[in-house]
Amino acid sequence: MHTYILTIDGMKCGMCEAHINDLIRKEIKSAIKIKSNHKKNLTTFKSLEDLDLNYIKEIIIKTGYRVLDIRKEVD
Repeated sequence: MHTYILTIDGMKCGMCEAHINDLIRKEIKSAIKIKSNHKKNLTTFKSLEDLDLNYIKEIIIKTGYRVLDIRKEVD
């Protein structure tokens, strides 16, 4: 299992968190346990698949948010 940790600039409220979570759920079918926190500018999720970090960044950027950092940890 892989854990992805994204630092995202532009999330201002709970609706922004929901928007990011819904986007990840829609675009990355293997994503589970998706959590966002606008106060910390963090989004985390797990996936059984090894995902392309550039793809993750691209889908977030298309919505107008800025991805400052993406890290992957293997569980």
